[in-house]
Amino acid sequence: MQVQITECPRDAMQGLIEFIPTPIKIKYLNALLKCGFSSLDFGSFVSPKAIPQMRDTIEVLESLESGHPTKLLAIVANFKGAEQAIQFDKIDYLGYPFSVSNEFQLRNTNATIDESWSRLGEIQNLCLKNNKSLVVYLSMGFGNPYGETWHPDLVNKFSEKLFADFSIKYQALSDTIGCATPQVVNEVFSSVISSNNLIEYSAHLHVKPENAISVLSAAFNAGCRKFEGALKGYGGCPMAKDELTGNMPTEIMINWFNQNNIQTSVSTEYLNESLILSNQVFSNN
Repeated sequence: MQVQITECPRDAMQGLIEFIPTPIKIKYLNALLKCGFSSLDFGSFVSPKAIPQMRDTIEVLESLESGHPTKLLAIVANFKGAEQAIQFDKIDYLGYPFSVSNEFQLRNTNATIDESWSRLGEIQNLCLKNNKSLVVYLSMGFGNPYGETWHPDLVNKFSEKLFADFSIKYQALSDTIGCATPQVVNEVFSSVISSNNLIEYSAHLHVKPENAISVLSAAFNAGCRKFEGALKGYGGCPMAKDELTGNMPTEIMINWFNQNNIQTSVSTEYLNESLILSNQVFSNN
């Protein structure tokens, strides 16, 4: 049994107030590329006014080493960002944050669900023409804090429609605010995986340290085989308003998989070196 791991330093860095110097970012990302992750969420092509931490994405990208098996993923929030991203051969995946919550879609991308649906079609066409793959992040995939209607069937409905309308094969179910329980995680993944066998799902879970393993194991036991995290659990969504909620700590994931004889492609040696280096990256925040 083998799983794929995506490391998300972009998600870990993007909300930090203190700007991380570009040379430090480059050093850190190149260290992560040695670890053997399936893919690396390294940066984003979004407005520097909205996400100032990512204003050096192009400079960082140009200094990333090649010759590794890890695929590079960049987040985009609109067609303009996608047009920028597809110019770079190094980038394999474009990620677009789509929410089953209209309120969060407006907060996150300044667009309604309907407007985002139109964007998705345009971005997918651009990706197909330029040999890129589009990953759609289904945020609020495990609950809704805004009083809007939410149910696992709603997630399944959007997932099916993404594939039916745009042939989007790669979908990441995202616990944007860290509200997921093991029961809900199991229910959602069991539902979508049994209904849509042509779609590759990944788990992008925001957690507190004490519930990381319980939701991780719930996703795995439901059939999920692709997981996303960030070393030491840095980052998470600023909308969560909870400093204790961050990304799924990658080292906790790797340790759990190793203990359960589940194969990953990640080197423990290089992972430990990156863990040490992360102290330098995040020391001022």
